[in-house]
Order: sequence, then C-alpha cells, then structure tokens
Amino acid sequence: MAPRGDSVNEEMRQRSRRRIMRATVELVDRHGYAGTTLTDIAERAGLARGLLSYYFDGKRLLMQSATHRMMHQSLSGALAELTPDATPAARLARAIDAVLTLALEHPRVMRSHLALILDPDSGAFVQDPEQQQLGAILQGLLLDWGAPDPAAEHAVLRSALMGGCIGVLLPGAELPLALIRADLFRRYDLPWELGTPPQALPPERERPPARG
Repeated sequence: MAPRGDSVNEEMRQRSRRRIMRATVELVDRHGYAGTTLTDIAERAGLARGLLSYYFDGKRLLMQSATHRMMHQSLSGALAELTPDATPAARLARAIDAVLTLALEHPRVMRSHLALILDPDSGAFVQDPEQQQLGAILQGLLLDWGAPDPAAEHAVLRSALMGGCIGVLLPGAELPLALIRADLFRRYDLPWELGTPPQALPPERERPPARG
C-alpha cells in the first residue's frame, strides 16, 4: 500500500480537530464546562483519549478553540445567506446579530468561554486559526462599512460584542437582547430592520432626568 501524502495526512488531522471541537461544544452545551471531561470529549469524537493532547494543549485551550470555531461557523453561515448585492451595513448588521444570538442559542458555551478569557489566572487569550479567520471577516466587514482603521475598530467591536454577550448572560441581571442590539446598531448607524431583529421596533430608551 502506497504511503499517504502530506495533503491527505493534513486533511485527516484537520478532520480530527473539527470532530474534537464539535464534540466539545455539544457536551458543554449539555453538561457545562466543569461537567465535561477530556475523556467525555474523546469518546464523543470517537478518538482515543491520548490524541486530544496531540491536538490541543489542555481543556482550556480546546474550549476556546471550539468556541471560536462555533462563532466563525455561525458568522460565515449568516453572511452566506445574504444576497451578493447586500450593502456593507446589511452585512455588518447580520454579523452583529449572528454573534449576539449565540449567547441565547449556546448560553453554557458562551458563559464558559467568557469566564475563561476573562480569568487572568487561566492564561492569555487564544488567537488560534479559527479566531484569526473570525477576526479577518469582521475586519473586512468594517473596512467595507467605512472604518478608517479596521484593525482598531475590530478591537472595539470585539469588546462590544463580548460585553453584549455578558449582558445577555449575566445570571440574575440579564439584559434584553433588544437593548444591547440597539446600542450596537446606534454606534454603527445601522437601521434596526437590518439583520435579524428580535422584535419589530427598537426599544425606547428612557431619558435620564434633567439636571437642575
């Protein structure tokens, strides 16, 4: 039997990585981060437990990479549903909605991801290939939208989206998605009806009392 070529081996490695990350999201969605072990993930992915260490250096890094992949897939899928002539504003609106909606669709995954990246004792923010692809898409959207410095604006948008997800997910003090979305859409001057609005009209904000 002829040996496999490098391209075939690389495709097999990438396929295994994707299976591991998909299994991680599925299990954390169901059992939470603390309730999911690397052994559970290996069994779900149909791989030997020892192989996880070959692909990922620990559970924390695996969790971050798996979440980045989920976000990248969600964002890419949402943008693919738009027509080719969609405006830059429509594309940016769809991207914001895609990320914020993940907080509602995968609350355990997003809570775990945010807790890990905000804990200074758990390590630095992981900039893996999935995160880099996600960032490249957002920077491209911001460039088309008209941001004078897409890289700097991406850092601001990323922080705003993280904060928005925290607002939706904060136990006991959750904010309605519509309020968070309205603030983000005002920042980027996006009409409410673009993207996938959670309600027909934007929420009305109460004005603070006038100072005497």
